[in-house]
Amino acid sequence: MLNRLCPALFLFDFFSCLYQAILGHPEVLAQTIEASFKTAKTAVEISIGLVGLLCFWLGLFQIAEKSGLTDRLAWLLTPLFQKLMPEVPKGHPAIGSVTLNMAANMLGLDNAATPMGLKAMKDLQSLNPHPDTASNPQILFLVINTSSITLIPVSIFMYRAQFHAPDPASVFLPILFATSCSTLAGILLVAWLQKLDLFNRVVLAYAAGFAVLMAGLISLVVGLPPDALSERSALIGNLALFGIIVLFLLAGWRKNVALYDEFITGAKQGFELAVGLIPFLVAMLVAVSMLRASGVLTMILDGIAYVIGLLGLNTDFVPALTTALIKPFSGSGARAMMIETMQTYGVDSFPALVAAVIQGSSETTFYVLAVYFGAVGIRKERYALACGLFCDLVGAIAAISAAYWFFY
Repeated sequence: MLNRLCPALFLFDFFSCLYQAILGHPEVLAQTIEASFKTAKTAVEISIGLVGLLCFWLGLFQIAEKSGLTDRLAWLLTPLFQKLMPEVPKGHPAIGSVTLNMAANMLGLDNAATPMGLKAMKDLQSLNPHPDTASNPQILFLVINTSSITLIPVSIFMYRAQFHAPDPASVFLPILFATSCSTLAGILLVAWLQKLDLFNRVVLAYAAGFAVLMAGLISLVVGLPPDALSERSALIGNLALFGIIVLFLLAGWRKNVALYDEFITGAKQGFELAVGLIPFLVAMLVAVSMLRASGVLTMILDGIAYVIGLLGLNTDFVPALTTALIKPFSGSGARAMMIETMQTYGVDSFPALVAAVIQGSSETTFYVLAVYFGAVGIRKERYALACGLFCDLVGAIAAISAAYWFFY
C-alpha cells in the first residue's frame, strides 16, 4: 500500500505546483521544495528525540513480559474467548495464543503482540476446514486486532511529549473511550454475523466488569467543564502510567527477574526502533508537508469542511481527518499525518488533540489483514475487511466525539 500511496502524494504535489505556476503563482514551487528540506530535518529530529522515551518504555515492557504479566492477563481472558470462539475446542492451543496476543496488545507490548498474533492465526488455521477461506474464529480474531484495544497508549504520549505538550497523558481517557467503542462495535457486528450467543453468563460477566470500569472512569469526569476534563484526564493518565511502572517493577522483583539486565535488553530494542523510524518518517512527513505547501491538502480539507458546514456541524475537527483517512491503509502514514497536524496547528490545538485520539482508536486494517491472513495463505477474507473498516469508522467517530467532550 505504501508503495502506491507515497508516490501518489508526490505526484499530487507536482501537478498542483505546476497548475499554480501556470496560473501565475510560481512561488508555490519554491515553498514546496523548502518544505521538503525543513520536514526531512524535522523527521530526523523527532526520531532522535524519541530514543530516550522508547528505550525507557521498551525496557519496562521487557520486564513485564519476563515477569509473566502477559500470561496472567491471558489467563483472565481465556474464559471469554472460549465463549466467543465456540468452534475452537476447549483446551486447544489456539485459545492460549489468542489470549496471549490480546494481553500483549492491551499492555502495549507491540513487539510481542505481532509474533503471538501470527502464532494465534496459525493455530486457528489448523482448525480451518477451508484453508484458503477465513474461518469464523479467524475473522473475530482479526477484527479485534484491527480495533486494537490498548490500555496503555504510550506511543501517543511519547509523540505529544516530543512536541512539548504540557500534559502528554491528557488524551488517555478519550483514547480509552474511542478504542473501547471500536472494539465493542467490532465484536457486536461479528457476533451478529456469526450468530454468537452474547447473553451467556460468562460474556455478560465480562461485559458487566468492563461496564463498571468505564462507568467508574466516566464518573470521575462527568459534569466537568472542558478545561477541568482535560486536567482530570491528564491526572488519571499520569497516575495510571506511574502505577504501571511500579506494577511492572514489582512483578519483576517478585519473580526474581534480573531487572537491570532485562531493562537494558528492552532499551536496546527501543534504540533500534527509534533509529529505524527515521526512513519511514522522512518519506511520509516530507510527502505530507509538500502536500500542504502545494495547496492540495488545504483544498481537500476545505472541501470536506464545506460539506460538513452545510450539515450545520462544527468543522474545527476537519484538519484531523487526514489521520482518519490514512489510518486504515498505513500506520506510519497516519502517524505522519498526526505529527504534521501537531506541527501545523500546535500539539495542544484542537485538531492535534483529535488526531492523537484518532491515532489511538484503532489499528491499520489493511496491514493487519495482509499480514495475518497472508501468513497462513488465506485469500478469501469473507466479511473480515468490511468489519475492520466498520471498526475504523466507529473509532474515528468516537474519537471526534470524545475530543469535543474533553477538549472543546
